[in-house]
Amino acid sequence: MKPLNIGIILGSTRQGRVSPQVGNWVKEIADRHGDANYEIVDIADFRLPFFGEGAAEEPGLIAWSEKLSSLDGFVFIVQEYNHSITGVLKNALDSARSEWNNKAAGIVSYGSTGGARAAEHLRGILGELLVADVRTHPTFSLFTDFESFKTFKPAELHVGKINEMLDQLIAWSRALKTLR
Repeated sequence: MKPLNIGIILGSTRQGRVSPQVGNWVKEIADRHGDANYEIVDIADFRLPFFGEGAAEEPGLIAWSEKLSSLDGFVFIVQEYNHSITGVLKNALDSARSEWNNKAAGIVSYGSTGGARAAEHLRGILGELLVADVRTHPTFSLFTDFESFKTFKPAELHVGKINEMLDQLIAWSRALKTLR
C-alpha cells in the first residue's frame, strides 16, 4: 500500500506568528510516528486572493488546488482569534471545494483557552467540506505552553496526545481514501 500524504496546514500568515513553531514541533513527532509522509503546508506560500476576487486561473489558486489534491489528510494548526479561526484560514478553506472531500483531519489548537472555540468553529466548516475530523484534539495554552506568548515550549505530556491524534488520523485517512 502506498504511504499516505498528510499536510500540516499552518493557519496564520501574520507577522510574528508562532504557527510555524507549533507546526514544526508536530511534524517532528509525526515523522517519528511514521505511517505517512508529512509536510508543512504554509498558507502564506500560496498568496491566495480573497475568495471570489481572483480568477480561477490565478497561480496561487491553481497551486493550492494541486497541493490539496495531492494530500490524503490534514493536521490543522489553528490559533484562536476573536473566538474563531483566522480569516486567512477561512479564505483558504473556501478557496477549494472538491479537493477537501472525503479526507480526514486532526486539529491542533492554541490560544488563551487552548484555541478550543476556534477548533469547534473549524469542525463545522470541515463537516460542510466533507472532511472528517478525528476526536483527539491537542490544545495548547498561551499561558503555560508558550514563553512570553511567542516561544513555543510545550509540556512533554502533549506528545502522547499528538500521537493519539495521528493514530486516528492515519486510520481515518486510509479508510476515506477508498471513497476517492
